[in-house]
Amino acid sequence: MRLTDREREVIVETARAHFGEVCRVTLFGSRAYDSRRGGDIDLLIDTPMDYTTAARRITTFLVALKRHIGDRKIDVVLRTPDAATQPVHEVADSEGVRL
Repeated sequence: MRLTDREREVIVETARAHFGEVCRVTLFGSRAYDSRRGGDIDLLIDTPMDYTTAARRITTFLVALKRHIGDRKIDVVLRTPDAATQPVHEVADSEGVRL
């Protein structure tokens, strides 16, 4: 995994502050592998919130996260109880690393 311990901690803390203490964060994509290249950070956030509420919080989450880890390209995918499962969720589940 190509994130520092501090970056992982900050990502999880910031996600919990915006999406609830019980949210789960999974890193997937190229950053989940030491051998791959690529600079963006792909995150799957599982939250018990409804999709509309969670989607409204993505921007403030990203702003807060970038304040702590710097201006990087970060992609966020949500999984909520009221939204259908998408293929990207399956990719994150099979290839991702839980933070």
